Amino acid sequence: MRGRTGVDVYEAVDSRRAVRAFSDEPVPRAVLERVLTAARRAPSSGNLQPWQVYVVTGEPLAALKRAATARARAQDPGDEREYPMYPAELAAPYLDRFAEAAAQRYAALGIDRQDPERPVKITALNTEAFGAPVVLFCYLDRAMGPGQWADAGMYLQTVMLLLRAEGLHSCPQVMWTMYRETVGRLVGADDRLVLLCALAVGFEQEGAPRVRTGRADVAETVRFIGT
Repeated sequence: MRGRTGVDVYEAVDSRRAVRAFSDEPVPRAVLERVLTAARRAPSSGNLQPWQVYVVTGEPLAALKRAATARARAQDPGDEREYPMYPAELAAPYLDRFAEAAAQRYAALGIDRQDPERPVKITALNTEAFGAPVVLFCYLDRAMGPGQWADAGMYLQTVMLLLRAEGLHSCPQVMWTMYRETVGRLVGADDRLVLLCALAVGFEQEGAPRVRTGRADVAETVRFIGT
């Protein structure tokens, strides 16, 4: 059985990336419980801990993948979004970063950007969770505001770094919000909850193309004042 890799925090941050090719090797429940137990210490303003997570594996996950993939291949436009994934208008430098990263991802997935079937193929890969044997669905109470959404982001980052310490990889998937009704029925989420995103989890498939998207130089995003 695989175990902790002993990576330090810098190594965990550097090695974390959105993996889009997982092996079918099962992830022990004890490992998931250890990660999620430790992640409770993530920052939370007012200690609200606003997240509600559903961990789906095995046949329930297989059934969910089948249902969502069938919707994707039927070119179902998906459920009405409850929040925008990106701003309606993206300008430089954000649009440039987005386009460059997208081109890298499509190339690694073997999908030509000119392929008319590209949207369906990409969505179908997502609904298969890239082969991941575990998917975490993170919800928030609808009463929560932007501060609590930020808390959930810090919680998920904490989970992803702890997964690296266990030798596991992950891929955040906002795409699942397109099929939130299908997900909600399976996990039993009630109407007071809104699906923030999913997190595909597993061991990386050996030999799969690796994509490491670039990052802006620190000078572009950080200003030091008084030093």
